Amino acid sequence: MERVFITGASSGIGAALALFYAGRGASLALVGRRREALEALAATLPGRHAVYALDVRDRDALHAAARDFLLGGPVDVVIASAGISIGTLTEETGDFAVFQAIQDTNVLATVATFEPFIAGMKARGGGRLVGVASVAAVRGLPGAGAYSASKAAVRNYCESLRVELHGSGVRVVTLSPGFIRTPMTARNPYRMPFLMPAEAFARVAARHIDRGTRSVVIPWQMGVVAAVLRRVPGWLYDRVAARRKRKPRQGQ
Repeated sequence: MERVFITGASSGIGAALALFYAGRGASLALVGRRREALEALAATLPGRHAVYALDVRDRDALHAAARDFLLGGPVDVVIASAGISIGTLTEETGDFAVFQAIQDTNVLATVATFEPFIAGMKARGGGRLVGVASVAAVRGLPGAGAYSASKAAVRNYCESLRVELHGSGVRVVTLSPGFIRTPMTARNPYRMPFLMPAEAFARVAARHIDRGTRSVVIPWQMGVVAAVLRRVPGWLYDRVAARRKRKPRQGQ
């Protein structure tokens, strides 16, 4: 039986991936902050699954959950999908704590999620480590410095890890979602082209995880947009992006 460890499983992309993998018979570790939401999700899934209510910024708690799940057998897929997105402005000194929370949740928790599983996967010569970046990693977005920086860090970290594990049989997959219909995007005040249901995202993402795709933008249309954005001259990007509506800051 396939065994899958998923952080951020209480909602959004994490919950959609849990639904997909449970539907094909996998045994899951559902990790998130909200126990009630995790247990409600688990109750709707076929099969029996482990629930771990914790903050992924707590490395010790995260590692303890990983060790507990590993007692049931080797883990095939680890998906670090926990993440937060809040608007930030560097000129607002009170936003520093938000910057830190975003980096801790989106970047360092990805590292902490993978840590307990690598040795076992290398020993078996197989497994999937899945990091969730974003199209927002392609260029810096105004009012989203913390989020854009964190997702660029995830993308580059996963690339580094993939090179480190080259030849081990362990595949590192980087998923870069475009706009996915989740609670995280619900508050965005701007147009979201190619908005994709989370369930559809999960189906496509799972195919790439199975294949061990190095890095992929989902949906593919946003991959085209990302490729174009990379080639836009800096002076032009600055003028256009400066007029873009910004994600609300905390409390707005």
